[in-house]
Amino acid sequence: MGEASKEGFLALTPEDLLGPLNEVEARNAPKILFIEGHREVISAGPRVAVIGARKATDEGIRRTKRLARELSANGVTIVSGLAEGVDTAAHQAALETGGRTIAVIGTSLDKAYPSGNRELQDLLAEKYLVISQFAVGTPTQPRNFPLRNRTMALISHASVIVEAGESSGSLSQGWEALRLGRPLFLLRSILESTDLKWPAQMLDYGASVLTEVEDLLDVIPCGAPVEPCDAAF
Repeated sequence: MGEASKEGFLALTPEDLLGPLNEVEARNAPKILFIEGHREVISAGPRVAVIGARKATDEGIRRTKRLARELSANGVTIVSGLAEGVDTAAHQAALETGGRTIAVIGTSLDKAYPSGNRELQDLLAEKYLVISQFAVGTPTQPRNFPLRNRTMALISHASVIVEAGESSGSLSQGWEALRLGRPLFLLRSILESTDLKWPAQMLDYGASVLTEVEDLLDVIPCGAPVEPCDAAF
């Protein structure tokens, strides 16, 4: 099902793309999703969102790439938001590994934000899949991005926050994943930042600490056989 918009992008309901939604999932799901790329990527394997700070540290980028590579090697599709920092690193690492990746963006499909990721967005649309809930002509506003994060949590079987400050937009996705009853993981390194309040709050509501990638693979739909993890996060 689905029909092309006048701009050529395929418009689908979330149910068309993801299958039946339960009451909690449907309550805040967008009415329409616009997609560019290969629709079949959505069902090619388990989907895990790897998200975090736009102004990520060098260590945060390293951890992001390692996690995305390990998940890709185990048949997991990497989902992220095509923002600077962690998101870009997650998409790039999946591509470099020959894995699948899906971008869920906070603009309409004819725009790129940041503009410097235009080439990467076009590559993901060509090889894999880009998803937006915003019709062409929708203004790009700050409120778009928490809405995008809510949709990304819906699309993903689990979410991982790699690195994030107290005001990071990634936190909105973390809370939404917990509301949906989806697994939410925080990299162990986050807990070393004693000035952050949000990690303890999310752990109290059911988030888990990710030490080894097997912890995550155990709670998502089956992918490829798990490869040994040679180091901890």
